[in-house]
Amino acid sequence: MTDNAREEDEANRPTDEAQLSARLRRLGEELGCERPRESPETDRGRPAADAGGAGAAGFARGFRLSTELVAGVLVGAAIGWALDRLIGTSPLGLIVFLLLGFAAGVVNVIRAAGIAPGAGRDDRT
Repeated sequence: MTDNAREEDEANRPTDEAQLSARLRRLGEELGCERPRESPETDRGRPAADAGGAGAAGFARGFRLSTELVAGVLVGAAIGWALDRLIGTSPLGLIVFLLLGFAAGVVNVIRAAGIAPGAGRDDRT
């Protein structure tokens, strides 16, 4: 009985694969029609980079965003450490300014990424 089930399954497999291939092809065509066409200009009106430069541009942007965050944290830590050395409040200044530096770094990353271009500004005036 098992041999008969296998034979029937193998006999149906080519038609199943053909049907699956046809459905996949139709789905690809439908998705191709539904996808919005990408404009040649991206990222706030600047022309898109060529295929070779796209990776380098992404790397540069990622490096800039990570540098913004690290710089905020390091500056906050340095100010806190210096304040602790001057006043003598050993870990308190470092902790407070480290957190403030982290918050400032996150705000700078958000601004640099273009998510909130005027974060922190009063746009009502």
